[in-house]
Amino acid sequence: MATILAAGIAGYLLFVPPFHGLADNGDFYRAQFVNGLYRLKGYSMLNYVTPKLGIMQYFNDTTAAVFSSQPLFVKLAVLLNKLFYSKTIFDLRFMGLVYYLPYLGSMYLLTTAMTAPYRKLRGYLIALLIVFVFADSSFTLYFNSFFAEPGMLVLMLYAFSALMLVARRPDWHPRLLTVVYFVSIMLLIANKQQNAPLALSYTVTSIGLFFIFKKRAQWLWILGGIVGILVTGILTYTLITKQFNDINQYQAFTHGVLLHTDDPSKKIAKRGVDEQYALMRNQDYYPKAFAAINPSAKSVKKGLNDKTGFGWIVLYYVHHYPQFHTLLDVAAGDMMITQVKAVGDYQRSSGKPAGAQVTYFTGFSSLAGAFFPQKFSFDILLTIALLIVFAIGAYNDLVHKRVANVVRFFLVMGLLTVFIFVPIISIIGDGDADLAKHLFMVPVSLDLILIMFIADLLNHRLWHSDGNIGEDEA
Repeated sequence: MATILAAGIAGYLLFVPPFHGLADNGDFYRAQFVNGLYRLKGYSMLNYVTPKLGIMQYFNDTTAAVFSSQPLFVKLAVLLNKLFYSKTIFDLRFMGLVYYLPYLGSMYLLTTAMTAPYRKLRGYLIALLIVFVFADSSFTLYFNSFFAEPGMLVLMLYAFSALMLVARRPDWHPRLLTVVYFVSIMLLIANKQQNAPLALSYTVTSIGLFFIFKKRAQWLWILGGIVGILVTGILTYTLITKQFNDINQYQAFTHGVLLHTDDPSKKIAKRGVDEQYALMRNQDYYPKAFAAINPSAKSVKKGLNDKTGFGWIVLYYVHHYPQFHTLLDVAAGDMMITQVKAVGDYQRSSGKPAGAQVTYFTGFSSLAGAFFPQKFSFDILLTIALLIVFAIGAYNDLVHKRVANVVRFFLVMGLLTVFIFVPIISIIGDGDADLAKHLFMVPVSLDLILIMFIADLLNHRLWHSDGNIGEDEA
């Protein structure tokens, strides 16, 4: 039922003309050109979704701007387009299809993990909740776009579901599901440069597997998977190009250090940076209008970039914690706003005004964005409360020699590190520039915890698992 509902709700949005998606915010070129796509006449930026692109018929000398697993999805979409539609024109819906089909599989696995083995009314309520949350258009609009986020969403749903099914359904090929889990996590981390630190969070979520598989040979496989996660994180970080480092460092200064302070010039002067750079407050690396200074100029590199870096920014916020706390509150206010507001969701042919936003099936994202407390202090208290609740279940399972809730505890703990540390890393690494998009994995992680909390509460296994895997079975 959940899969059919998600298929209908998302399918109508993505494939029925005039279909919807997300317009280009200026970043799509990274995924388009390197995969043999180019912009046709009338291509729109920011305001409208462009339904067609050209497929290059000549040698493509474009090299990848970043290390990412995203091209795997784009190349598959181009291949399907050539097989079933055209070898010269690319229809954006093939991009949507490449995410849509595995998304439906992930919805099936997620619903199974949250409801099995029960077949009662509350199971259908849980299924409807899953659809309400993860069929929300703020998530599925990403499918018809060249953003990296749809791959992150689908891969996270697979990883979460696979790990919970390993814990709760030992008859569901646990070894295969473990492979699905590790592969999904590694592809997710490699999907986008900012995901590199998440390798540490997903190392935490993986610890629960040691309680399921007890043999030394099995532990070696798990250790191999964890090493794979860490290596993927290290590669994703080290392969970030100098250009992207410069962009992030610049915007961490202009959209972070210079914000929410009365006199930034004096504060940066005390930290060894020329006061003139205070004029750059709120300035993007690629400014849309007049800029006080050229961000890529040699003088900026010498006077700013060479003096400010990750360590400099961390020390600055240590000495100006109230300012940093204000920025974290800004992040807390944005973290549950999952619909991209900077670009339009309609095609020009729809007759909608430029930049118009879809309201179809956006109930959950609208409620979460409007009512979730916008204070980082609340996020910390919520994290502590959730850890206590799920720790009780883990302790009770350990006492009764069961492991399902132990696995669940490490999964929740890992996701809560995403919830807490991603906003901190985002502020330090890029300020409040594109903040809502940088925080994408935060609402996804919190939504999964919310669904699991409600599902286990309804199924009476919040503090006691049903004992699917005992010590002898493992």
